[in-house]
Amino acid sequence: MQQTRKDPEKPSELPGTLALLSEWAAGRHADLPALRFRRGGAWTEMSYAELRDAARRVGRALLALGVRAGDRVAVLAETRPEWTCTHFGAFAAGAVVVPVYPTAGDDEVAWVLSDSGAEVVICEDEAQAAKIERLRDRLPGVRHVVLMTVAPEELGSLDALLERAAACRGTDLATVIYTSGTTGPPKGCLLTHGNLLAVQAATLPLVDGGPGESTYLYLPLAHLLAQLIEFTTLIAGGTLTYFGGRIEDVVAELAEARPTHLPSVPRLFEKVRSVVLSLAEAQEGGRERFEEAVRIGVLAADGVLPDELRDAYEAADKALYGLVRQALGGRVRWALTGGAPIAPDTVDFLRACGIAVYEGYGMTESAGVLTLNHPGAVRYGTVGRPVDGVEIRIADDGEVLARGAMVFPGYHNDPGATADVLDAEGWLHTGDLGALDEDGYLTITGRKKDLIITSGGKNLTPSLSELAIQTSRFVSRAVMVGDHRPYPVALVTLDAEEVAGWAAREGVTLTGPASRDPRVRALVQEAVDAANAAASRPARIRDFTVLDEDFTVEGGLLTPSLKVRRKAVTERYARTVEELYGRGAAPR
Repeated sequence: MQQTRKDPEKPSELPGTLALLSEWAAGRHADLPALRFRRGGAWTEMSYAELRDAARRVGRALLALGVRAGDRVAVLAETRPEWTCTHFGAFAAGAVVVPVYPTAGDDEVAWVLSDSGAEVVICEDEAQAAKIERLRDRLPGVRHVVLMTVAPEELGSLDALLERAAACRGTDLATVIYTSGTTGPPKGCLLTHGNLLAVQAATLPLVDGGPGESTYLYLPLAHLLAQLIEFTTLIAGGTLTYFGGRIEDVVAELAEARPTHLPSVPRLFEKVRSVVLSLAEAQEGGRERFEEAVRIGVLAADGVLPDELRDAYEAADKALYGLVRQALGGRVRWALTGGAPIAPDTVDFLRACGIAVYEGYGMTESAGVLTLNHPGAVRYGTVGRPVDGVEIRIADDGEVLARGAMVFPGYHNDPGATADVLDAEGWLHTGDLGALDEDGYLTITGRKKDLIITSGGKNLTPSLSELAIQTSRFVSRAVMVGDHRPYPVALVTLDAEEVAGWAAREGVTLTGPASRDPRVRALVQEAVDAANAAASRPARIRDFTVLDEDFTVEGGLLTPSLKVRRKAVTERYARTVEELYGRGAAPR
Protein backbone atom coordinates (compact mmCIF):
# COMPACT_ATOMS: atom_id res chain seq x y z
CA MET A 1 0.00 0.00 0.00
CA GLN A 2 1.28 3.44 -0.84
CA GLN A 3 0.15 6.88 0.23
CA THR A 4 1.16 9.95 -1.77
CA ARG A 5 0.43 13.57 -1.04
CA LYS A 6 0.62 16.32 -3.64
CA ASP A 7 3.89 18.26 -3.62
CA PRO A 8 2.94 21.87 -2.79
CA GLU A 9 4.31 25.02 -4.25
CA LYS A 10 6.67 26.72 -1.82
CA PRO A 11 4.61 29.26 0.16
CA SER A 12 5.57 32.85 -0.46
CA GLU A 13 5.95 33.41 3.30
CA LEU A 14 9.14 31.32 3.48
CA PRO A 15 12.64 32.81 3.29
CA GLY A 16 14.73 31.61 0.38
CA THR A 17 17.23 29.85 2.64
CA LEU A 18 17.96 29.63 6.36
CA ALA A 19 20.86 32.02 5.76
CA LEU A 20 18.24 34.74 5.26
CA LEU A 21 15.88 33.70 8.06
CA SER A 22 16.84 36.27 10.70
CA GLU A 23 16.80 39.12 8.14
CA TRP A 24 13.52 37.90 6.65
CA ALA A 25 11.82 37.50 10.06
CA ALA A 26 12.96 40.92 11.30
CA GLY A 27 11.51 42.50 8.17
CA ARG A 28 8.09 41.10 9.06
CA HIS A 29 8.00 41.02 12.84
CA ALA A 30 10.65 43.56 13.87
CA ASP A 31 9.19 44.71 17.19
CA LEU A 32 7.48 41.47 18.21
CA PRO A 33 9.15 39.30 20.88
CA ALA A 34 11.20 36.55 19.23
CA LEU A 35 12.96 35.06 22.27
CA ARG A 36 11.94 35.01 25.92
CA PHE A 37 14.30 33.79 28.61
CA ARG A 38 15.33 34.17 32.21
CA ARG A 39 18.23 36.42 33.19
CA GLY A 40 19.15 37.28 36.76
CA GLY A 41 16.00 35.63 38.06
CA ALA A 42 13.67 37.68 35.84
CA TRP A 43 12.10 37.03 32.45
CA THR A 44 13.28 39.20 29.57
CA GLU A 45 12.60 39.35 25.84
CA MET A 46 14.54 39.85 22.61
CA SER A 47 12.67 41.30 19.65
CA TYR A 48 13.00 40.02 16.10
CA ALA A 49 15.08 43.09 15.23
CA GLU A 50 17.38 42.37 18.18
CA LEU A 51 17.66 38.72 17.14
CA ARG A 52 18.68 39.83 13.65
CA ASP A 53 21.32 42.16 15.09
CA ALA A 54 22.68 39.41 17.36
CA ALA A 55 22.83 36.98 14.43
CA ARG A 56 24.65 39.62 12.39
CA ARG A 57 27.27 39.98 15.13
CA VAL A 58 27.86 36.24 15.15
CA GLY A 59 28.09 36.11 11.36
CA ARG A 60 30.48 39.06 11.19
CA ALA A 61 32.64 37.52 13.92
CA LEU A 62 32.87 34.31 11.91
CA LEU A 63 33.91 36.27 8.82
CA ALA A 64 36.62 37.94 10.91
CA LEU A 65 37.88 34.47 11.89
CA GLY A 66 38.24 33.61 8.21
CA VAL A 67 35.21 31.33 7.92
CA ARG A 68 34.33 30.71 4.28
CA ALA A 69 31.11 29.50 2.73
CA GLY A 70 30.83 25.77 3.37
CA ASP A 71 33.21 25.72 6.35
CA ARG A 72 32.06 23.67 9.34
CA VAL A 73 31.22 25.56 12.53
CA ALA A 74 30.39 23.38 15.56
CA VAL A 75 28.12 24.48 18.42
CA LEU A 76 28.61 22.89 21.84
CA ALA A 77 26.00 24.23 24.24
CA GLU A 78 22.81 23.63 26.18
CA THR A 79 19.56 25.01 24.81
CA ARG A 80 19.67 28.78 25.39
CA PRO A 81 18.92 31.97 23.41
CA GLU A 82 22.58 32.36 22.39
CA TRP A 83 22.30 29.00 20.60
CA THR A 84 19.62 30.46 18.33
CA CYS A 85 21.59 33.66 17.68
CA THR A 86 24.64 31.55 16.85
CA HIS A 87 22.59 29.26 14.63
CA PHE A 88 21.30 32.02 12.39
CA GLY A 89 24.57 33.94 12.42
CA ALA A 90 26.47 30.88 11.23
CA PHE A 91 23.90 30.25 8.49
CA ALA A 92 24.21 33.89 7.36
CA ALA A 93 27.97 33.47 7.09
CA GLY A 94 27.41 30.51 4.78
CA ALA A 95 28.80 28.08 7.34
CA VAL A 96 27.63 24.51 7.84
CA VAL A 97 26.46 24.07 11.43
CA VAL A 98 27.57 20.96 13.33
CA PRO A 99 25.62 20.61 16.60
CA VAL A 100 27.31 18.73 19.44
CA TYR A 101 25.44 17.43 22.48
CA PRO A 102 26.79 19.06 25.65
CA THR A 103 26.35 15.70 27.40
CA ALA A 104 28.59 13.91 24.89
CA GLY A 105 31.71 12.22 26.22
CA ASP A 106 35.22 12.96 25.05
CA ASP A 107 35.29 10.21 22.43
CA GLU A 108 32.02 11.31 20.84
CA VAL A 109 33.01 14.99 20.84
CA ALA A 110 36.36 14.17 19.26
CA TRP A 111 34.70 11.96 16.65
CA VAL A 112 32.05 14.49 15.63
CA LEU A 113 34.48 17.40 15.38
CA SER A 114 37.18 15.48 13.52
CA ASP A 115 34.85 13.57 11.18
CA SER A 116 32.90 16.71 10.25
CA GLY A 117 36.05 18.75 9.68
CA ALA A 118 34.93 21.51 12.05
CA GLU A 119 37.32 24.48 12.05
CA VAL A 120 35.54 26.65 14.62
CA VAL A 121 33.90 25.45 17.83
CA ILE A 122 31.50 27.83 19.58
CA CYS A 123 31.12 26.81 23.23
CA GLU A 124 28.58 27.74 25.87
CA ASP A 125 31.07 28.36 28.67
CA GLU A 126 34.61 27.87 29.91
CA ALA A 127 33.92 24.29 30.97
CA GLN A 128 32.94 23.24 27.43
CA ALA A 129 35.86 25.18 25.97
CA ALA A 130 38.19 23.39 28.39
CA LYS A 131 36.85 20.07 27.10
CA ILE A 132 37.88 21.05 23.56
CA GLU A 133 41.31 22.21 24.70
CA ARG A 134 41.77 18.88 26.48
CA LEU A 135 41.12 17.10 23.18
CA ARG A 136 43.30 19.39 21.05
CA ASP A 137 45.77 16.66 20.10
CA ARG A 138 42.86 14.73 18.55
CA LEU A 139 41.47 17.78 16.74
CA PRO A 140 44.16 19.11 14.39
CA GLY A 141 41.55 20.75 12.14
CA VAL A 142 40.06 23.00 14.83
CA ARG A 143 41.49 26.52 14.39
CA HIS A 144 39.38 28.51 16.84
CA VAL A 145 37.49 27.85 20.08
CA VAL A 146 35.26 30.76 21.11
CA LEU A 147 32.62 31.43 23.76
CA MET A 148 29.11 32.34 22.65
CA THR A 149 28.65 34.47 25.78
CA VAL A 150 31.69 36.69 25.13
CA ALA A 151 31.51 39.60 22.69
CA PRO A 152 33.81 39.12 19.68
CA GLU A 153 36.94 41.25 19.53
CA GLU A 154 36.75 41.73 15.78
CA LEU A 155 33.89 41.91 13.29
CA GLY A 156 33.83 41.51 9.55
CA SER A 157 31.93 43.72 7.14
CA LEU A 158 28.13 43.76 7.38
CA ASP A 159 27.89 44.18 3.61
CA ALA A 160 30.09 41.13 3.12
CA LEU A 161 27.88 39.13 5.50
CA LEU A 162 24.69 40.11 3.70
CA GLU A 163 26.26 39.25 0.36
CA ARG A 164 27.32 35.87 1.74
CA ALA A 165 23.79 35.18 3.00
CA ALA A 166 22.20 36.24 -0.30
CA ALA A 167 24.53 33.95 -2.24
CA CYS A 168 23.32 30.85 -0.36
CA ARG A 169 21.24 28.40 -2.37
CA GLY A 170 18.71 25.74 -1.38
CA THR A 171 21.03 22.99 -2.59
CA ASP A 172 23.82 24.19 -0.29
CA LEU A 173 24.59 22.17 2.80
CA ALA A 174 23.10 23.73 5.95
CA THR A 175 24.06 21.31 8.68
CA VAL A 176 25.67 18.00 9.54
CA ILE A 177 23.75 16.37 12.37
CA TYR A 178 25.28 13.31 13.93
CA THR A 179 22.69 10.68 14.72
CA SER A 180 23.08 9.29 18.19
CA GLY A 181 23.13 5.73 16.94
CA THR A 182 22.33 2.88 19.30
CA THR A 183 25.33 1.01 17.89
CA GLY A 184 28.68 2.23 16.56
CA PRO A 185 29.90 5.80 16.21
CA PRO A 186 27.36 8.45 15.18
CA LYS A 187 26.89 9.03 11.46
CA GLY A 188 26.80 12.56 10.07
CA CYS A 189 23.52 13.28 8.27
CA LEU A 190 23.93 15.90 5.55
CA LEU A 191 20.95 18.26 5.34
CA THR A 192 20.58 21.08 2.84
CA HIS A 193 18.71 24.37 3.22
CA GLY A 194 16.19 22.92 0.79
CA ASN A 195 15.65 19.80 2.91
CA LEU A 196 14.91 21.85 6.02
CA LEU A 197 12.71 24.39 4.26
CA ALA A 198 10.72 21.59 2.59
CA VAL A 199 9.67 20.54 6.08
CA GLN A 200 8.64 24.10 6.88
CA ALA A 201 6.65 24.40 3.65
CA ALA A 202 4.78 21.19 4.46
CA THR A 203 4.13 21.75 8.16
CA LEU A 204 3.57 25.51 8.59
CA PRO A 205 0.00 25.32 7.21
CA LEU A 206 -0.74 22.56 9.74
CA VAL A 207 0.59 24.26 12.87
CA ASP A 208 -1.61 26.59 14.89
CA GLY A 209 0.93 29.30 15.70
CA GLY A 210 1.97 32.88 15.06
CA PRO A 211 2.26 36.28 16.75
CA GLY A 212 1.11 36.13 20.34
CA GLU A 213 1.83 32.41 20.65
CA SER A 214 4.63 31.15 22.91
CA THR A 215 6.49 27.87 22.41
CA TYR A 216 8.39 26.44 25.36
CA LEU A 217 11.75 25.05 24.26
CA TYR A 218 13.60 22.74 26.61
CA LEU A 219 14.58 20.02 24.14
CA PRO A 220 18.30 20.00 23.20
CA LEU A 221 19.01 22.20 20.19
CA ALA A 222 21.64 19.69 19.18
CA HIS A 223 18.64 17.51 18.21
CA LEU A 224 16.81 18.20 14.97
CA LEU A 225 13.33 18.23 16.55
CA ALA A 226 14.22 21.26 18.66
CA GLN A 227 15.69 23.01 15.62
CA LEU A 228 12.51 22.44 13.62
CA ILE A 229 10.50 23.96 16.46
CA GLU A 230 12.91 26.91 16.44
CA PHE A 231 12.50 27.48 12.69
CA THR A 232 8.72 27.03 12.69
CA THR A 233 8.11 29.37 15.62
CA LEU A 234 10.25 32.18 14.23
CA ILE A 235 9.01 31.89 10.67
CA ALA A 236 5.44 32.11 11.98
CA GLY A 237 6.21 35.15 14.16
CA GLY A 238 5.73 33.46 17.53
CA THR A 239 7.92 33.60 20.63
CA LEU A 240 10.45 30.98 21.69
CA THR A 241 10.50 30.68 25.48
CA TYR A 242 13.62 28.96 26.81
CA PHE A 243 13.75 26.94 30.00
CA GLY A 244 15.92 28.60 32.59
CA GLY A 245 17.06 25.93 35.02
CA ARG A 246 17.78 22.26 35.43
CA ILE A 247 16.02 19.80 33.16
CA GLU A 248 14.42 18.32 36.29
CA ASP A 249 12.67 21.65 36.90
CA VAL A 250 10.88 21.88 33.55
CA VAL A 251 7.44 20.99 34.89
CA ALA A 252 7.75 23.43 37.77
CA GLU A 253 8.92 26.23 35.46
CA LEU A 254 6.00 25.86 33.05
CA ALA A 255 3.73 27.64 35.53
CA GLU A 256 5.95 30.73 35.13
CA ALA A 257 6.73 30.39 31.43
CA ARG A 258 3.00 30.11 30.51
CA PRO A 259 3.48 28.80 26.95
CA THR A 260 0.70 28.07 24.50
CA HIS A 261 2.69 25.38 22.67
CA LEU A 262 4.62 22.57 24.32
CA PRO A 263 6.71 20.26 22.12
CA SER A 264 8.20 17.39 24.08
CA VAL A 265 9.28 13.79 24.15
CA PRO A 266 6.55 11.58 25.68
CA ARG A 267 8.37 11.21 29.00
CA LEU A 268 7.47 14.73 30.19
CA PHE A 269 3.76 14.24 29.51
CA GLU A 270 3.78 10.80 31.10
CA LYS A 271 5.46 12.25 34.18
CA VAL A 272 2.75 14.91 34.55
CA ARG A 273 0.06 12.22 34.41
CA SER A 274 1.92 10.08 36.96
CA VAL A 275 2.21 12.96 39.41
CA VAL A 276 -1.50 13.77 39.16
CA LEU A 277 -2.47 10.10 39.49
CA SER A 278 -0.24 9.74 42.56
CA LEU A 279 -1.95 12.71 44.19
CA ALA A 280 -5.34 11.21 43.38
CA GLU A 281 -4.42 7.84 44.83
CA ALA A 282 -3.49 9.46 48.12
CA GLN A 283 -7.25 9.80 48.71
CA GLU A 284 -9.67 6.94 49.15
CA GLY A 285 -11.30 6.11 45.83
CA GLY A 286 -9.03 8.62 44.13
CA ARG A 287 -7.94 6.38 41.28
CA GLU A 288 -11.52 5.54 40.33
CA ARG A 289 -12.47 9.24 40.33
CA PHE A 290 -9.37 10.04 38.25
CA GLU A 291 -10.20 7.43 35.63
CA GLU A 292 -13.83 8.53 35.45
CA ALA A 293 -12.78 12.16 35.07
CA VAL A 294 -10.49 11.24 32.18
CA ARG A 295 -13.26 9.23 30.53
CA ILE A 296 -15.66 12.16 30.74
CA GLY A 297 -13.01 14.61 29.56
CA VAL A 298 -12.26 12.52 26.47
CA LEU A 299 -15.95 12.45 25.60
CA ALA A 300 -15.98 16.26 25.83
CA ALA A 301 -12.81 16.51 23.71
CA ASP A 302 -14.48 14.35 21.06
CA GLY A 303 -17.62 16.51 21.16
CA VAL A 304 -19.87 13.63 22.27
CA LEU A 305 -20.45 14.47 25.94
CA PRO A 306 -24.04 13.50 26.91
CA ASP A 307 -26.11 16.19 28.56
CA GLU A 308 -26.45 14.11 31.72
CA LEU A 309 -22.66 14.23 32.22
CA ARG A 310 -22.26 17.98 31.86
CA ASP A 311 -22.43 18.63 35.60
CA ALA A 312 -19.86 15.89 36.18
CA TYR A 313 -17.64 17.47 33.55
CA GLU A 314 -17.86 20.91 35.18
CA ALA A 315 -16.97 19.37 38.55
CA ALA A 316 -14.02 17.49 37.05
CA ASP A 317 -12.84 20.67 35.34
CA LYS A 318 -12.59 22.38 38.73
CA ALA A 319 -11.09 19.39 40.52
CA LEU A 320 -8.69 18.10 37.84
CA TYR A 321 -8.58 19.54 34.33
CA GLY A 322 -8.22 23.17 35.34
CA LEU A 323 -5.56 22.38 37.95
CA VAL A 324 -3.48 20.51 35.38
CA ARG A 325 -3.75 23.39 32.91
CA GLN A 326 -2.70 25.83 35.61
CA ALA A 327 0.28 23.63 36.53
CA LEU A 328 1.39 23.92 32.88
CA GLY A 329 0.97 27.70 32.93
CA GLY A 330 -2.73 27.95 32.19
CA ARG A 331 -2.35 28.58 28.44
CA VAL A 332 -1.07 25.33 26.89
CA ARG A 333 -3.54 24.09 24.31
CA TRP A 334 -1.24 22.44 21.75
CA ALA A 335 1.31 19.71 22.44
CA LEU A 336 3.57 17.98 19.95
CA THR A 337 5.30 14.71 20.69
CA GLY A 338 7.68 12.48 18.79
CA GLY A 339 10.90 10.51 19.04
CA ALA A 340 9.21 7.63 20.86
CA PRO A 341 5.69 6.21 21.15
CA ILE A 342 3.41 7.91 23.66
CA ALA A 343 1.16 5.82 25.90
CA PRO A 344 -2.55 6.01 24.97
CA ASP A 345 -3.45 6.69 28.62
CA THR A 346 -1.26 9.80 28.53
CA VAL A 347 -2.89 11.05 25.33
CA ASP A 348 -6.34 10.60 26.87
CA PHE A 349 -5.25 12.42 30.03
CA LEU A 350 -3.99 15.45 28.11
CA ARG A 351 -7.04 15.58 25.86
CA ALA A 352 -9.35 15.35 28.86
CA CYS A 353 -7.57 18.38 30.33
CA GLY A 354 -8.22 20.39 27.18
CA ILE A 355 -4.73 20.04 25.67
CA ALA A 356 -4.63 18.79 22.08
CA VAL A 357 -1.70 16.45 21.54
CA TYR A 358 -0.33 15.63 18.11
CA GLU A 359 2.08 12.81 17.41
CA GLY A 360 4.36 12.81 14.39
CA TYR A 361 7.09 10.71 12.83
CA GLY A 362 10.36 11.39 11.10
CA MET A 363 14.08 10.93 11.40
CA THR A 364 17.17 13.03 10.95
CA GLU A 365 17.62 11.49 7.51
CA SER A 366 14.25 12.94 6.49
CA ALA A 367 14.97 16.39 7.96
CA GLY A 368 12.83 15.43 10.94
CA VAL A 369 9.30 15.01 9.56
CA LEU A 370 7.52 12.49 7.35
CA THR A 371 4.06 12.18 8.87
CA LEU A 372 2.06 14.27 11.31
CA ASN A 373 -1.25 14.32 13.12
CA HIS A 374 -2.61 17.87 13.11
CA PRO A 375 -5.83 19.81 13.64
CA GLY A 376 -8.44 18.42 11.30
CA ALA A 377 -6.56 15.18 10.60
CA VAL A 378 -5.92 13.19 13.77
CA ARG A 379 -6.07 9.48 14.38
CA TYR A 380 -4.86 8.61 17.85
CA GLY A 381 -2.65 5.56 18.01
CA THR A 382 -1.01 6.51 14.71
CA VAL A 383 1.74 8.98 13.81
CA GLY A 384 -0.45 10.69 11.25
CA ARG A 385 -0.56 10.87 7.48
CA PRO A 386 2.32 11.89 5.19
CA VAL A 387 2.79 15.63 5.03
CA ASP A 388 2.67 17.34 1.64
CA GLY A 389 5.52 16.37 -0.63
CA VAL A 390 6.14 12.99 1.06
CA GLU A 391 5.45 9.55 -0.37
CA ILE A 392 5.23 6.62 2.02
CA ARG A 393 5.02 2.96 1.14
CA ILE A 394 5.48 -0.26 3.07
CA ALA A 395 8.00 -2.76 1.71
CA ASP A 396 7.22 -6.47 1.51
CA ASP A 397 9.07 -7.08 4.78
CA GLY A 398 7.09 -4.36 6.58
CA GLU A 399 9.76 -1.62 6.46
CA VAL A 400 8.58 1.96 6.05
CA LEU A 401 10.00 3.60 2.91
CA ALA A 402 9.80 7.34 2.26
CA ARG A 403 10.56 9.69 -0.61
CA GLY A 404 10.38 13.48 -0.99
CA ALA A 405 12.22 16.78 -0.89
CA MET A 406 12.94 16.35 2.83
CA VAL A 407 15.08 13.26 2.34
CA PHE A 408 18.77 13.88 2.91
CA PRO A 409 21.45 13.46 0.21
CA GLY A 410 23.44 11.00 2.33
CA TYR A 411 25.87 10.49 5.19
CA HIS A 412 29.08 12.48 5.46
CA ASN A 413 32.10 10.51 4.21
CA ASP A 414 30.17 7.24 4.29
CA PRO A 415 28.95 6.15 0.85
CA GLY A 416 28.43 2.59 2.06
CA ALA A 417 26.02 3.63 4.80
CA THR A 418 24.29 5.99 2.35
CA ALA A 419 23.75 3.15 -0.13
CA ASP A 420 22.25 1.05 2.66
CA VAL A 421 19.43 3.55 3.28
CA LEU A 422 18.93 5.34 -0.07
CA ASP A 423 18.04 3.18 -3.07
CA ALA A 424 18.38 4.03 -6.75
CA GLU A 425 14.79 5.32 -6.91
CA GLY A 426 15.31 7.77 -4.07
CA TRP A 427 13.44 5.78 -1.42
CA LEU A 428 14.70 6.21 2.12
CA HIS A 429 14.74 2.90 3.95
CA THR A 430 13.85 4.08 7.44
CA GLY A 431 14.64 0.90 9.32
CA ASP A 432 11.24 1.18 11.02
CA LEU A 433 8.42 -1.33 10.66
CA GLY A 434 4.94 -0.01 10.13
CA ALA A 435 1.56 -0.17 8.44
CA LEU A 436 -0.70 2.24 6.56
CA ASP A 437 -4.44 2.06 7.16
CA GLU A 438 -7.10 2.60 4.53
CA ASP A 439 -7.01 6.38 5.11
CA GLY A 440 -3.24 6.65 4.86
CA TYR A 441 -2.47 6.99 8.58
CA LEU A 442 0.84 5.40 9.52
CA THR A 443 1.43 3.20 12.56
CA ILE A 444 4.99 2.38 13.62
CA THR A 445 5.31 -1.10 15.12
CA GLY A 446 9.04 -1.35 15.82
CA ARG A 447 12.58 -1.23 14.51
CA LYS A 448 13.61 -3.72 11.84
CA LYS A 449 17.05 -4.27 13.36
CA ASP A 450 15.55 -4.83 16.82
CA LEU A 451 13.46 -7.82 15.72
CA ILE A 452 14.02 -10.78 18.01
CA ILE A 453 14.03 -14.22 16.43
CA THR A 454 13.65 -16.93 19.05
CA SER A 455 15.32 -20.31 18.80
CA GLY A 456 11.91 -21.61 17.74
CA GLY A 457 11.92 -19.24 14.75
CA LYS A 458 9.30 -16.80 16.05
CA ASN A 459 9.73 -13.14 15.03
CA LEU A 460 9.05 -10.79 17.95
CA THR A 461 8.87 -6.99 17.97
CA PRO A 462 10.32 -6.00 21.37
CA SER A 463 9.07 -2.41 21.34
CA LEU A 464 5.44 -3.55 21.65
CA SER A 465 6.00 -5.39 24.93
CA GLU A 466 8.48 -2.80 26.18
CA LEU A 467 6.06 0.07 25.69
CA ALA A 468 3.27 -1.91 27.34
CA ILE A 469 5.42 -2.53 30.44
CA GLN A 470 6.54 1.10 30.52
CA THR A 471 2.96 2.29 30.77
CA SER A 472 3.30 1.45 34.46
CA ARG A 473 4.35 4.62 36.20
CA PHE A 474 6.66 2.57 38.44
CA VAL A 475 8.72 1.47 35.42
CA SER A 476 11.24 3.73 33.75
CA ARG A 477 12.64 1.39 31.08
CA ALA A 478 12.04 -2.15 29.87
CA VAL A 479 14.30 -4.03 27.47
CA MET A 480 13.20 -7.35 26.01
CA VAL A 481 15.91 -9.97 25.39
CA GLY A 482 15.40 -13.22 23.54
CA ASP A 483 17.30 -13.41 20.24
CA HIS A 484 18.16 -17.07 19.55
CA ARG A 485 16.68 -17.99 22.94
CA PRO A 486 13.68 -20.23 23.67
CA TYR A 487 11.54 -17.39 25.04
CA PRO A 488 11.84 -13.66 25.87
CA VAL A 489 12.85 -12.17 29.22
CA ALA A 490 13.13 -8.53 30.25
CA LEU A 491 15.48 -6.14 32.03
CA VAL A 492 13.46 -3.49 33.88
CA THR A 493 14.47 -0.25 35.62
CA LEU A 494 12.41 1.69 38.13
CA ASP A 495 11.09 5.22 38.25
CA ALA A 496 12.61 6.04 41.64
CA GLU A 497 10.32 8.98 42.35
CA GLU A 498 7.15 7.01 41.68
CA VAL A 499 8.31 4.08 43.77
CA ALA A 500 9.21 6.42 46.64
CA GLY A 501 5.78 8.08 46.37
CA TRP A 502 4.05 4.70 46.42
CA ALA A 503 6.03 3.63 49.49
CA ALA A 504 5.07 6.82 51.33
CA ARG A 505 1.37 6.42 50.49
CA GLU A 506 1.31 2.76 51.48
CA GLY A 507 3.41 3.21 54.61
CA VAL A 508 6.05 0.85 53.22
CA THR A 509 9.60 1.13 54.54
CA LEU A 510 12.23 0.23 51.96
CA THR A 511 15.25 -0.85 53.99
CA GLY A 512 17.42 -1.75 51.03
CA PRO A 513 17.51 -1.12 47.28
CA ALA A 514 13.96 -0.85 45.96
CA SER A 515 14.88 -3.12 43.06
CA ARG A 516 15.32 -6.03 45.48
CA ASP A 517 12.20 -5.52 47.53
CA PRO A 518 9.57 -8.20 46.79
CA ARG A 519 6.76 -5.65 47.16
CA VAL A 520 8.31 -3.49 44.45
CA ARG A 521 8.88 -6.54 42.27
CA ALA A 522 5.15 -7.23 42.63
CA LEU A 523 4.42 -3.79 41.15
CA VAL A 524 6.60 -4.61 38.16
CA GLN A 525 5.01 -8.06 37.91
CA GLU A 526 1.62 -6.38 37.49
CA ALA A 527 3.00 -4.37 34.58
CA VAL A 528 4.53 -7.46 32.97
CA ASP A 529 1.31 -9.44 33.43
CA ALA A 530 -0.71 -6.64 31.82
CA ALA A 531 1.70 -6.55 28.86
CA ASN A 532 1.59 -10.33 28.50
CA ALA A 533 -2.22 -10.33 28.52
CA ALA A 534 -2.17 -8.35 25.26
CA ALA A 535 0.71 -10.26 23.65
CA SER A 536 0.79 -13.42 21.57
CA ARG A 537 1.99 -16.50 23.44
CA PRO A 538 5.53 -16.49 21.94
CA ALA A 539 5.94 -12.79 22.82
CA ARG A 540 5.04 -13.12 26.50
CA ILE A 541 7.78 -12.20 28.95
CA ARG A 542 8.60 -15.36 30.92
CA ASP A 543 10.88 -13.77 33.54
CA PHE A 544 12.42 -10.43 34.36
CA THR A 545 15.00 -8.74 36.56
CA VAL A 546 14.62 -5.34 38.18
CA LEU A 547 17.97 -3.60 37.80
CA ASP A 548 19.53 -1.58 40.62
CA GLU A 549 19.78 1.66 38.64
CA ASP A 550 18.17 3.41 35.72
CA PHE A 551 19.74 3.86 32.29
CA THR A 552 21.37 7.24 31.67
CA VAL A 553 23.09 9.12 28.88
CA GLU A 554 26.15 9.58 31.08
CA GLY A 555 26.27 5.85 31.78
CA GLY A 556 26.32 5.07 28.06
CA LEU A 557 23.01 3.18 27.97
CA LEU A 558 20.89 5.97 26.49
CA THR A 559 21.56 8.10 23.43
CA PRO A 560 21.43 11.90 23.90
CA SER A 561 17.89 11.73 22.48
CA LEU A 562 17.04 9.24 25.26
CA LYS A 563 16.78 6.11 23.12
CA VAL A 564 18.02 2.87 24.68
CA ARG A 565 21.35 1.61 23.39
CA ARG A 566 20.07 -1.95 23.19
CA LYS A 567 23.39 -3.59 22.39
CA ALA A 568 25.16 -1.74 25.20
CA VAL A 569 22.43 -2.80 27.66
CA THR A 570 22.57 -6.47 26.71
CA GLU A 571 26.38 -6.48 26.83
CA ARG A 572 26.55 -4.80 30.24
CA TYR A 573 23.94 -7.09 31.73
CA ALA A 574 24.97 -10.27 29.90
CA ARG A 575 25.54 -12.13 33.18
CA THR A 576 22.13 -11.06 34.47
CA VAL A 577 20.51 -12.36 31.28
CA GLU A 578 22.31 -15.69 31.64
CA GLU A 579 21.06 -15.96 35.21
CA LEU A 580 17.49 -15.37 34.04
CA TYR A 581 17.71 -18.21 31.55
CA GLY A 582 19.67 -20.36 33.96
CA ARG A 583 16.89 -20.44 36.54
CA GLY A 584 14.24 -21.37 33.98
CA ALA A 585 10.77 -19.91 33.79
CA ALA A 586 7.20 -21.04 34.22
CA PRO A 587 5.01 -21.09 31.11
CA ARG A 588 2.82 -18.02 30.56
